[in-house]
Amino acid sequence: MDMQGSRTLPVSQQQAWDALNDPDVLKTCIPGCEKFELTEANTYAVTTAVKIGPVSARFNGRVLLSDIQPPESYKIGFDAQGGVAGFGKGESAVRLTPADTGCELNYTVHATVGGKVAQLGQRLIDGAAKSLAEDFFRRFEEELLRRHPPATGADTAPPPPQQTSGGGGMPAWVWGAIAAAVALGIYLAMRS
Repeated sequence: MDMQGSRTLPVSQQQAWDALNDPDVLKTCIPGCEKFELTEANTYAVTTAVKIGPVSARFNGRVLLSDIQPPESYKIGFDAQGGVAGFGKGESAVRLTPADTGCELNYTVHATVGGKVAQLGQRLIDGAAKSLAEDFFRRFEEELLRRHPPATGADTAPPPPQQTSGGGGMPAWVWGAIAAAVALGIYLAMRS
């Protein structure tokens, strides 16, 4: 399965970066996410409960970050096991760029699955994947707006993007990619 997409976020690049560097934010925003924990440098353990049609499973997985180019691009590798329900694995590339109304998150995902999940109909999996992706982005945008409410008055534009040097956590677009990889990847990986 190959997928790509983009989403304009209503905050500056730096604000998105900061929110997406917070594992608690991702845990809150990724549908069914029960655990999102750092286990070693650039590696996270993830547990997500998934129900697609008649198949329900808890997927335990790993997310590995690589080729970090702050604050512009990143690659994410992921794999997840769901017991008899099956498995999902793949990779994602993400780019976060400033935009007139905030910043834009662009991503690509390549994933494969096996087991019971892979036997579900393409329409059912596509519909579930789209719904999960929309749910993630809706939750994430709500969290961003909660943290950074729009200014009242004439100037409602987000602050200009800020550049940061390397180190000090993961870029926001990385978390966006992880969300795409976990919320979409584990779920969307089922499209193969």
